Amino acid sequence: MSRFWSRVVHDLVPYVPGEQPKIANLIKLNTNENPYGPSPQVLAAIRAATDETLKLYPDPNASALKQTIAAYHGLQMEQVFVGNGSDEVLAFVFQGLLKHDAPLLFPDITYSFYPVYCGLYGVSYRTVPLRDDFTIAVDDYAQPAGAIIFPNPNAPTGHLLPLAQIEALLQQHPDAVVVIDEAYVDFGGIDEIPSAIALVNRYPNLLVVQTLSKARSLAGLRVGFAIGHKDLIEGLERVKNSFNSYPLDRLAIAGAVAAFEDRAYFETTRNKVIASREQLVKDMQALGFEIIPSAANFIFARHPQHDAATLATKLRQRSILVRHFKLPRIEQYLRITVGTDGQCGALVDALKEFFV
Repeated sequence: MSRFWSRVVHDLVPYVPGEQPKIANLIKLNTNENPYGPSPQVLAAIRAATDETLKLYPDPNASALKQTIAAYHGLQMEQVFVGNGSDEVLAFVFQGLLKHDAPLLFPDITYSFYPVYCGLYGVSYRTVPLRDDFTIAVDDYAQPAGAIIFPNPNAPTGHLLPLAQIEALLQQHPDAVVVIDEAYVDFGGIDEIPSAIALVNRYPNLLVVQTLSKARSLAGLRVGFAIGHKDLIEGLERVKNSFNSYPLDRLAIAGAVAAFEDRAYFETTRNKVIASREQLVKDMQALGFEIIPSAANFIFARHPQHDAATLATKLRQRSILVRHFKLPRIEQYLRITVGTDGQCGALVDALKEFFV
Protein backbone atom coordinates (compact mmCIF):
# COMPACT_ATOMS: atom_id res chain seq x y z
CA MET A 1 0.00 0.00 0.00
CA SER A 2 3.03 2.31 0.10
CA ARG A 3 2.08 3.60 -3.39
CA PHE A 4 -0.62 5.65 -1.65
CA TRP A 5 1.83 7.36 0.70
CA SER A 6 2.65 11.02 0.25
CA ARG A 7 6.23 11.90 -0.63
CA VAL A 8 7.09 12.98 2.90
CA VAL A 9 6.16 9.55 4.29
CA HIS A 10 8.55 7.78 1.90
CA ASP A 11 11.42 9.99 3.07
CA LEU A 12 10.79 9.71 6.82
CA VAL A 13 13.04 7.72 9.16
CA PRO A 14 10.81 7.37 12.25
CA TYR A 15 12.04 7.63 15.80
CA VAL A 16 12.55 4.26 17.50
CA PRO A 17 11.44 4.33 21.17
CA GLY A 18 12.94 2.19 23.89
CA GLU A 19 11.69 -1.36 24.02
CA GLN A 20 8.57 -2.08 26.10
CA PRO A 21 8.59 -5.90 26.33
CA LYS A 22 6.14 -7.99 28.34
CA ILE A 23 8.53 -10.19 30.29
CA ALA A 24 7.90 -11.42 33.83
CA ASN A 25 10.24 -10.19 36.59
CA LEU A 26 11.89 -7.73 34.25
CA ILE A 27 14.30 -5.07 35.54
CA LYS A 28 13.57 -2.31 33.06
CA LEU A 29 16.37 0.26 32.92
CA ASN A 30 16.10 1.28 29.26
CA THR A 31 13.42 3.97 28.92
CA ASN A 32 14.12 6.40 31.79
CA GLU A 33 10.80 5.82 33.54
CA ASN A 34 10.59 6.72 37.20
CA PRO A 35 10.89 3.61 39.43
CA TYR A 36 8.40 5.11 41.89
CA GLY A 37 4.68 5.36 41.21
CA PRO A 38 2.68 8.58 40.94
CA SER A 39 1.66 10.55 43.98
CA PRO A 40 -1.36 9.07 45.80
CA GLN A 41 -2.96 12.50 45.36
CA VAL A 42 -2.65 12.08 41.59
CA LEU A 43 -4.37 8.70 41.64
CA ALA A 44 -7.14 10.07 43.86
CA ALA A 45 -7.66 13.04 41.54
CA ILE A 46 -7.92 10.77 38.49
CA ARG A 47 -10.41 8.50 40.24
CA ALA A 48 -12.49 11.52 41.26
CA ALA A 49 -12.52 12.74 37.64
CA THR A 50 -13.78 9.38 36.41
CA ASP A 51 -17.47 10.17 36.45
CA GLU A 52 -20.30 11.04 34.09
CA THR A 53 -18.55 14.24 32.98
CA LEU A 54 -16.40 12.06 30.70
CA LYS A 55 -19.28 12.30 28.23
CA LEU A 56 -18.32 15.97 27.79
CA TYR A 57 -15.34 17.40 25.98
CA PRO A 58 -12.56 18.64 28.29
CA ASP A 59 -11.66 22.29 28.65
CA PRO A 60 -9.91 23.03 25.32
CA ASN A 61 -7.63 25.52 27.05
CA ALA A 62 -6.80 23.24 30.03
CA SER A 63 -7.03 26.42 32.10
CA ALA A 64 -6.83 24.69 35.49
CA LEU A 65 -3.53 23.07 34.55
CA LYS A 66 -2.08 26.19 32.97
CA GLN A 67 -2.98 28.21 36.06
CA THR A 68 -1.39 25.58 38.29
CA ILE A 69 1.86 25.49 36.29
CA ALA A 70 2.01 29.28 36.09
CA ALA A 71 1.51 29.69 39.84
CA TYR A 72 4.08 26.97 40.54
CA HIS A 73 6.72 28.93 38.62
CA GLY A 74 5.54 32.45 39.52
CA LEU A 75 4.46 33.28 35.96
CA GLN A 76 1.32 34.24 34.04
CA MET A 77 -1.05 31.70 32.52
CA GLU A 78 -0.44 33.28 29.08
CA GLN A 79 3.16 32.05 29.35
CA VAL A 80 2.16 28.36 29.52
CA PHE A 81 1.33 25.90 26.74
CA VAL A 82 0.29 22.28 27.39
CA GLY A 83 0.10 19.13 25.29
CA ASN A 84 0.07 15.34 25.25
CA GLY A 85 3.58 14.77 26.53
CA SER A 86 6.59 16.91 25.68
CA ASP A 87 6.92 15.10 22.33
CA GLU A 88 3.63 16.57 21.12
CA VAL A 89 4.62 19.96 22.51
CA LEU A 90 7.90 19.69 20.60
CA ALA A 91 6.00 18.75 17.44
CA PHE A 92 4.08 22.04 17.68
CA VAL A 93 7.34 23.87 18.42
CA PHE A 94 8.99 22.48 15.28
CA GLN A 95 5.93 23.39 13.20
CA GLY A 96 5.39 26.85 14.60
CA LEU A 97 8.73 28.24 15.74
CA LEU A 98 11.73 26.45 14.24
CA LYS A 99 11.30 26.59 10.45
CA HIS A 100 13.30 29.52 9.06
CA ASP A 101 15.65 30.35 6.19
CA ALA A 102 18.76 29.70 8.29
CA PRO A 103 19.17 26.16 9.64
CA LEU A 104 18.05 24.89 13.01
CA LEU A 105 21.06 23.98 15.15
CA PHE A 106 21.26 21.10 17.62
CA PRO A 107 24.02 18.76 18.90
CA ASP A 108 25.23 15.78 16.89
CA ILE A 109 24.58 13.54 19.91
CA THR A 110 21.17 14.38 21.33
CA TYR A 111 17.50 13.37 21.36
CA SER A 112 17.02 11.45 18.14
CA PHE A 113 13.46 12.73 17.64
CA TYR A 114 14.82 16.12 16.49
CA PRO A 115 15.90 15.03 12.99
CA VAL A 116 12.64 13.09 12.66
CA TYR A 117 10.62 16.25 13.27
CA CYS A 118 12.84 18.14 10.83
CA GLY A 119 12.06 15.58 8.16
CA LEU A 120 8.35 15.60 8.94
CA TYR A 121 7.97 19.39 8.91
CA GLY A 122 10.60 20.31 6.32
CA VAL A 123 12.95 22.07 8.74
CA SER A 124 16.52 22.44 7.49
CA TYR A 125 19.07 21.73 10.20
CA ARG A 126 22.76 21.48 11.00
CA THR A 127 24.26 19.44 13.81
CA VAL A 128 26.95 20.94 16.03
CA PRO A 129 29.43 18.34 17.36
CA LEU A 130 29.70 17.95 21.09
CA ARG A 131 33.19 18.40 22.46
CA ASP A 132 35.34 15.30 23.07
CA ASP A 133 34.05 15.14 26.66
CA PHE A 134 30.46 15.24 25.32
CA THR A 135 29.80 18.75 26.59
CA ILE A 136 27.97 21.49 24.69
CA ALA A 137 30.20 24.50 23.97
CA VAL A 138 28.25 27.72 23.44
CA ASP A 139 31.04 29.18 21.29
CA ASP A 140 30.45 26.41 18.74
CA TYR A 141 26.97 27.88 18.12
CA ALA A 142 28.36 31.24 17.02
CA GLN A 143 27.14 30.69 13.45
CA PRO A 144 24.03 31.53 11.42
CA ALA A 145 20.99 29.93 13.02
CA GLY A 146 17.27 30.12 12.37
CA ALA A 147 16.74 28.59 15.81
CA ILE A 148 18.51 26.37 18.36
CA ILE A 149 17.27 23.38 20.35
CA PHE A 150 18.87 20.91 22.74
CA PRO A 151 17.98 18.96 25.88
CA ASN A 152 19.37 20.12 29.18
CA PRO A 153 20.53 17.81 30.66
CA ASN A 154 21.44 16.47 27.25
CA ALA A 155 20.22 13.04 26.22
CA PRO A 156 21.62 10.45 26.11
CA THR A 157 24.76 11.82 27.79
CA GLY A 158 23.22 13.38 30.92
CA HIS A 159 25.47 16.45 30.79
CA LEU A 160 24.00 19.68 32.21
CA LEU A 161 24.77 23.08 30.69
CA PRO A 162 24.83 25.75 33.44
CA LEU A 163 22.31 28.58 33.30
CA ALA A 164 25.06 31.13 32.74
CA GLN A 165 25.99 29.35 29.51
CA ILE A 166 22.36 29.23 28.37
CA GLU A 167 22.10 32.95 29.02
CA ALA A 168 25.25 33.52 26.98
CA LEU A 169 23.67 31.56 24.12
CA LEU A 170 20.50 33.66 24.32
CA GLN A 171 22.57 36.82 24.14
CA GLN A 172 24.57 35.39 21.24
CA HIS A 173 21.37 34.79 19.22
CA PRO A 174 18.85 37.49 20.25
CA ASP A 175 16.88 37.09 17.01
CA ALA A 176 16.58 33.29 17.07
CA VAL A 177 14.31 31.12 19.20
CA VAL A 178 16.30 29.01 21.67
CA VAL A 179 14.41 25.93 22.91
CA ILE A 180 15.69 24.20 26.04
CA ASP A 181 14.18 20.71 26.33
CA GLU A 182 14.18 19.96 30.07
CA ALA A 183 12.73 16.47 30.29
CA TYR A 184 15.30 15.52 32.96
CA VAL A 185 16.07 18.84 34.65
CA ASP A 186 14.36 17.92 37.94
CA PHE A 187 17.17 15.44 38.65
CA GLY A 188 19.86 18.11 38.36
CA GLY A 189 20.54 18.44 42.06
CA ILE A 190 19.20 18.08 45.57
CA ASP A 191 19.41 21.74 46.55
CA GLU A 192 18.23 23.46 43.36
CA ILE A 193 16.55 22.58 40.08
CA PRO A 194 18.67 24.33 37.42
CA SER A 195 15.79 25.19 35.08
CA ALA A 196 16.03 27.84 32.38
CA ILE A 197 12.49 28.86 33.35
CA ALA A 198 14.28 31.36 35.61
CA LEU A 199 15.32 33.24 32.44
CA VAL A 200 12.06 33.41 30.46
CA ASN A 201 11.00 36.85 31.68
CA ARG A 202 14.31 38.32 30.56
CA TYR A 203 14.60 36.70 27.14
CA PRO A 204 11.62 36.77 24.74
CA ASN A 205 13.40 34.27 22.45
CA LEU A 206 13.58 31.53 25.12
CA LEU A 207 11.17 28.60 25.24
CA VAL A 208 11.49 25.90 27.91
CA VAL A 209 9.80 22.51 27.42
CA GLN A 210 9.18 20.08 30.29
CA THR A 211 7.29 16.85 30.92
CA LEU A 212 5.51 15.11 33.78
CA SER A 213 6.71 11.73 32.52
CA LYS A 214 9.97 11.55 34.45
CA ALA A 215 10.22 13.23 37.85
CA ARG A 216 6.47 13.13 38.43
CA SER A 217 6.09 9.48 37.39
CA LEU A 218 3.37 10.09 34.80
CA ALA A 219 4.82 8.63 31.60
CA GLY A 220 1.56 6.74 31.11
CA LEU A 221 -0.60 9.88 31.36
CA ARG A 222 1.16 11.92 28.62
CA VAL A 223 1.38 15.53 29.80
CA GLY A 224 3.99 18.04 28.72
CA PHE A 225 4.21 21.82 28.68
CA ALA A 226 6.19 24.78 27.39
CA ILE A 227 6.94 28.07 29.13
CA GLY A 228 8.06 31.27 27.44
CA HIS A 229 7.10 34.75 26.35
CA LYS A 230 3.39 35.09 25.58
CA ASP A 231 4.14 35.73 21.89
CA LEU A 232 5.87 32.35 21.57
CA ILE A 233 2.99 30.67 23.41
CA GLU A 234 0.45 32.35 21.15
CA GLY A 235 2.26 30.91 18.13
CA LEU A 236 2.03 27.41 19.60
CA GLU A 237 -1.65 27.89 20.41
CA ARG A 238 -2.35 28.88 16.80
CA VAL A 239 -0.75 25.67 15.57
CA LYS A 240 -2.48 23.52 18.20
CA ASN A 241 -5.90 24.98 17.49
CA SER A 242 -5.42 24.34 13.78
CA PHE A 243 -4.71 20.69 14.51
CA ASN A 244 -6.44 19.54 17.69
CA SER A 245 -8.35 21.96 19.91
CA TYR A 246 -8.83 19.34 22.68
CA PRO A 247 -5.34 17.91 23.30
CA LEU A 248 -5.58 17.01 27.00
CA ASP A 249 -8.40 14.88 28.38
CA ARG A 250 -10.16 15.38 31.72
CA LEU A 251 -8.20 12.68 33.52
CA ALA A 252 -4.85 14.03 32.35
CA ILE A 253 -5.72 17.55 33.46
CA ALA A 254 -6.88 16.37 36.89
CA GLY A 255 -3.86 14.15 37.45
CA ALA A 256 -1.35 16.74 36.28
CA VAL A 257 -2.81 19.45 38.54
CA ALA A 258 -2.54 17.09 41.51
CA ALA A 259 1.05 16.21 40.62
CA PHE A 260 2.09 19.86 40.92
CA GLU A 261 0.13 20.31 44.13
CA ASP A 262 1.91 17.44 45.90
CA ARG A 263 5.37 19.01 46.15
CA ALA A 264 6.41 16.83 49.08
CA TYR A 265 5.98 13.60 47.13
CA PHE A 266 7.82 15.08 44.13
CA GLU A 267 10.77 16.15 46.27
CA THR A 268 10.95 12.84 48.12
CA THR A 269 10.96 10.64 45.03
CA ARG A 270 13.33 12.77 42.96
CA ASN A 271 15.79 12.89 45.83
CA LYS A 272 15.63 9.09 46.08
CA VAL A 273 16.50 8.81 42.39
CA ILE A 274 19.39 11.26 42.77
CA ALA A 275 20.78 9.34 45.74
CA SER A 276 20.46 6.03 43.87
CA ARG A 277 22.20 7.55 40.86
CA GLU A 278 25.20 8.62 42.90
CA GLN A 279 25.50 5.18 44.48
CA LEU A 280 25.16 3.46 41.09
CA VAL A 281 27.93 5.64 39.68
CA LYS A 282 30.25 4.68 42.55
CA ASP A 283 29.46 0.98 42.21
CA MET A 284 30.01 0.94 38.46
CA GLN A 285 33.19 2.99 38.65
CA ALA A 286 34.49 0.39 41.09
CA LEU A 287 33.98 -2.15 38.29
CA GLY A 288 36.06 -0.05 35.90
CA PHE A 289 33.29 1.77 34.06
CA GLU A 290 33.86 5.28 32.74
CA ILE A 291 30.75 7.38 33.35
CA ILE A 292 29.79 10.77 31.96
CA PRO A 293 28.75 13.15 34.78
CA SER A 294 24.95 12.96 34.86
CA ALA A 295 22.27 15.37 36.02
CA ALA A 296 19.47 13.11 34.76
CA ASN A 297 17.72 9.95 35.96
CA PHE A 298 20.10 7.85 33.88
CA ILE A 299 23.83 7.39 33.46
CA PHE A 300 25.89 7.03 30.29
CA ALA A 301 28.67 4.51 30.80
CA ARG A 302 31.33 2.55 28.95
CA HIS A 303 33.84 -0.09 29.98
CA PRO A 304 37.23 0.05 28.25
CA GLN A 305 37.59 -3.75 28.26
CA HIS A 306 34.03 -4.82 27.43
CA ASP A 307 31.93 -4.28 24.31
CA ALA A 308 28.73 -2.35 25.05
CA ALA A 309 26.48 -4.36 22.74
CA THR A 310 27.73 -7.62 24.26
CA LEU A 311 27.06 -6.35 27.76
CA ALA A 312 23.55 -5.25 26.80
CA THR A 313 22.85 -8.72 25.37
CA LYS A 314 24.17 -10.49 28.45
CA LEU A 315 22.09 -8.26 30.73
CA ARG A 316 18.99 -8.94 28.68
CA GLN A 317 19.57 -12.65 29.16
CA ARG A 318 19.34 -11.91 32.88
CA SER A 319 16.06 -9.97 32.32
CA ILE A 320 17.79 -6.61 32.80
CA LEU A 321 17.20 -4.10 30.00
CA VAL A 322 19.51 -1.17 29.29
CA ARG A 323 19.69 1.03 26.17
CA HIS A 324 22.43 0.65 23.57
CA PHE A 325 22.71 3.08 20.65
CA LYS A 326 24.46 1.86 17.49
CA LEU A 327 25.55 5.36 16.55
CA PRO A 328 28.90 7.01 15.77
CA ARG A 329 30.90 8.20 18.79
CA ILE A 330 28.63 6.47 21.33
CA GLU A 331 28.44 2.85 20.16
CA GLN A 332 30.52 1.73 23.17
CA TYR A 333 28.23 3.41 25.71
CA LEU A 334 25.19 2.12 27.56
CA ARG A 335 22.44 4.41 28.79
CA ILE A 336 21.17 3.00 32.07
CA THR A 337 18.05 4.29 33.81
CA VAL A 338 18.35 4.79 37.55
CA GLY A 339 15.96 2.34 39.20
CA THR A 340 15.33 1.56 42.83
CA ASP A 341 18.31 0.64 44.98
CA GLY A 342 17.31 -2.99 44.59
CA GLN A 343 17.17 -2.78 40.81
CA CYS A 344 20.50 -0.96 40.62
CA GLY A 345 22.02 -3.55 42.96
CA ALA A 346 20.81 -6.39 40.75
CA LEU A 347 22.43 -4.68 37.75
CA VAL A 348 25.74 -4.28 39.54
CA ASP A 349 25.67 -7.89 40.79
CA ALA A 350 25.08 -9.16 37.25
CA LEU A 351 27.96 -7.09 35.92
CA LYS A 352 30.25 -8.42 38.64
CA GLU A 353 29.46 -11.98 37.54
CA PHE A 354 30.24 -11.11 33.90
CA PHE A 355 33.64 -9.72 34.87
CA VAL A 356 34.77 -12.68 37.01
